[in-house]
Amino acid sequence: MTTPGSGRPLDRALIEESAKKSALVWVRGQRGTGEPRGTASRALWHVWHEGAVCLVGGPGEQPLDGLGLADGGTATVTCRSKDKGGRLIVWPARVIELTPDSDAWQSAVAELKGKRLNAPDADGLPERWARTCRVLRLEPAGAPVERPGAMPSGPFAAPPVGSPASTRVPEPSGLPVRRSLSRPRRRPRP
Repeated sequence: MTTPGSGRPLDRALIEESAKKSALVWVRGQRGTGEPRGTASRALWHVWHEGAVCLVGGPGEQPLDGLGLADGGTATVTCRSKDKGGRLIVWPARVIELTPDSDAWQSAVAELKGKRLNAPDADGLPERWARTCRVLRLEPAGAPVERPGAMPSGPFAAPPVGSPASTRVPEPSGLPVRRSLSRPRRRPRP
């Protein structure tokens, strides 16, 4: 089954299978005016439900702020391979914020609630999510940007963030030398 703009049927199947099998996806939203250039993706837990990645974020849940995930906007979703752990497919998504207590919201929340680990308020989870959190659907919206056979070959490492920290320096020569890091030996009793 293909939906408009979802690419080839095999791409759609790969998106669905990789999202179903992985506990995390990496999401990068649209870059806003206040966000630094080259904003990185963030790993988010999710469920695959009715043809889309569904996720929840807000107070007490995973942070979505700073990602640029706005209702009606776009995002880029990266799924990893379950076997090797490396990037498998990268696809564009349409972001839809679900309205609390709508049928789509209740259906997505029922799936998300079942996958939420260590919730402090498992019984009142849907009510808290309705009050303080956002439930988002990330629907595939076009052909994958990267997929097997069409991966870029360059390095993907980001440059390290600047820091005033430095590496260790040698100990000053005037300090006494410790013989052992373990407990000192006791003298035998006479």
